[in-house]
Amino acid sequence: MSTETTVDRRRRLELEILYRISQAMAHQHDVTALLNEVLDIMETEMGLSRGTLTLRQPGADTLVIQASRGLSADEIRRGAYKLGEGITGTVAKTGQPELVPDVSREPRFLDRTKVPHRHNAFLCVPILREGEVIGTFSIDRPRADRSDLERDLEFMQLLANLLAEGVFRIREQIEERESLMEENRRLRRQIGENYRPANIIGNCRSMRSVYEQIAQVADSPATVLVRGESGTGKELVAGAIHYNSSRRENAFVRVNCAALPENLIESELFGHEKGAFTGADRERRGRFQQANGGTLFLDEIGDISLAVQVRLLRVLQEKTLEPVGSDETKKVNVRVIAATGKNLEEEMKAGRFREDLFYRLDVFPIHLPPLRERKTDIMLLADHFIQQYNAAYGKTVKRISTAAINMMMAYHWPGNVRELENCIERAVLTSNDDVIHGYMLPPSLQTDAETGTAVLPKEGASLKRLVEAYEREIIIDALKRHRGNAAAAARALQTTQRIMNYRIKNLGIEARQYR
Repeated sequence: MSTETTVDRRRRLELEILYRISQAMAHQHDVTALLNEVLDIMETEMGLSRGTLTLRQPGADTLVIQASRGLSADEIRRGAYKLGEGITGTVAKTGQPELVPDVSREPRFLDRTKVPHRHNAFLCVPILREGEVIGTFSIDRPRADRSDLERDLEFMQLLANLLAEGVFRIREQIEERESLMEENRRLRRQIGENYRPANIIGNCRSMRSVYEQIAQVADSPATVLVRGESGTGKELVAGAIHYNSSRRENAFVRVNCAALPENLIESELFGHEKGAFTGADRERRGRFQQANGGTLFLDEIGDISLAVQVRLLRVLQEKTLEPVGSDETKKVNVRVIAATGKNLEEEMKAGRFREDLFYRLDVFPIHLPPLRERKTDIMLLADHFIQQYNAAYGKTVKRISTAAINMMMAYHWPGNVRELENCIERAVLTSNDDVIHGYMLPPSLQTDAETGTAVLPKEGASLKRLVEAYEREIIIDALKRHRGNAAAAARALQTTQRIMNYRIKNLGIEARQYR
C-alpha cells in the first residue's frame, strides 16, 4: 500500500517538470520554441489551461507575449504591456512577483487579452537575468488557499530563473552565429567567390575540392577535362571556370558533340567555305572561330569520331585550323574545356579514342561526384530548386515533409542533380498546401517503408494501407515540428491527445525519436 503524501507527489511532479524543462533547454536553439515547449510540459504534467510567457523587446520598454496557452491569435496580439502597466507591467518594472487571489476584485488587472477569467487567481513572476527583467511568466488558475497559491508562485519563480538562463544562452548563440556569419561574409568578400561559384550548389567535402580546383585553374590557359556522370553539372563547372577567368568578357561557346551528326560535326567545329559540300550555300564560321579570345566547351567529347579527333588534336597543339573546303590556315586563341561521362581509358583500350588526344585534354582533370555520393547536399539543392520554381510558377512552397525527405535521402539518383531538379519542379507545380509530400514524388522514389505497400507487392496497397501511410506522414510531420510532444502535435492537428496517442501507438510511431 502506497504511503506517498500529497506533498511528496507534488515534489515528485515538480522535479519531473524541472528535469524535462532542463532537457528542452539542452536541445532547443530557438527562444519561442523553448518557451512553447515549457508550456507544453506544464500543460501535460500539471493540466495548465492558460498561461503566458512575455519577453521584453530589445531597446524598448514593452513586453509582448512570446508563447501562450489558452489564447487565440487575436488575444495574443492584444497582450502587449508597457513597464508599470497592469500587473504584468508592474512585475516587469519592479522585478517582484505578484499574487492576485481573485482577479475580479483587483483594479490593476487590465485583462488586456479579454479572456474570461471569472474568479480565478492570477500569478505572475519576473524572468530575471543578472538583476534585469527580460520577461514575465504568468498563469491563471482556480482560486485556492493562500498557502497553495504561494507554493505555486515559488515554483513558478524557480522555473522563471531556469528559463532566464535558457533564453540568455539561446540569444547569445544567435548573436554569436550572426557575428560569425558576418565575419564569414566579410572574408568571402575579400577572397571573392572563386571557392564557391555562384552558379553551383553544394557544401560537401568533394564539392569544396571542386571549388578549389576551379579557383586554381580558372585564370590559366590550361585545357580542362571535366569528368562525371550525366546530370552532375559539368557545364556549370565549365561556366564557372570561364566566368572566373580573364576571358570572362569574351565568348563562352557550348557544343554538345553527341547531339551533332557525324557528317556535320567538322563543319560545326571548324567552319566551312561556300560550296564545300551539298547545301553549303555560304561561308560559315565554326565554333572555334566564334569562341576566339574566349572559351569553347566541348561536352560529350568521348562521342566524336576518330577522324574529328585528329583535326581537334591539331587545333589544340598548333592553335590553327582549316575550315572544311579551304586550304587557308586560320589562327585561333581559344581555351578548351572538355567534358565526358564516358570512361575514356576504356575507350582508348577499345580503339575508339586517341591516346594522344586524351593526354592533350587531360592537362587539368576535374571529377564531379555523383549525387549519391553527395547526400549532405541533397536538401541544399532541393531548397534551391524550390525557390527557383516558386518564382517560376508563382508558388509559395515552404518546406518538404519528413516522408519526402526520407525518400529523397534513400534514393540513388541515377540522373543526379538534373533528376533531382525535375522531381522538385514537378512537386512544386503539383503542391496545393505549400508543402512537398512524399506522394508528390515520382514512383521511382517511392519506398515500401513510406507507402505501406511492402505487404502487398503484387496487388498493390489497399485503401486502408494508403490512408494509414498518409496519416503516418501527417503525424510524423507534426511531431517533428513540435519536438516529439504529442500534446502539441494534437493541438496543431485539432484533435485530442488521447486520439493522438492512440494513433501513434497504432501506427508504430516512436514519438521520442523526434524530441
